[in-house]
Amino acid sequence: MSKRSAYDVIVSPVITEKSTLVSEANQVIFNVAPKATKSEIKAAVETLFKVKVKAVNTLVRKGKLKTFRGHRALQSDAKKAIVTLVEGHHIDIATGL
Repeated sequence: MSKRSAYDVIVSPVITEKSTLVSEANQVIFNVAPKATKSEIKAAVETLFKVKVKAVNTLVRKGKLKTFRGHRALQSDAKKAIVTLVEGHHIDIATGL
């Protein structure tokens, strides 16, 4: 790993209906640090979960303008990583680290 530790790169797993569906295709979705690169994400997942990563795809969800009880606020941007694992490797998010 470079300057950041693996725990700084991987913020949390995404547990949604869609993330459960892509787990059947040997993929896992994580919320990651906004400045994390694909190679840092790959190294962090391989270090933390002891698996081999085939590919990493990232996306940035831009923050939305929300109104709650008359107050307007801008939600922060969120970066997600879709990690594809090598055939035969598996990560069980429910058990934790």
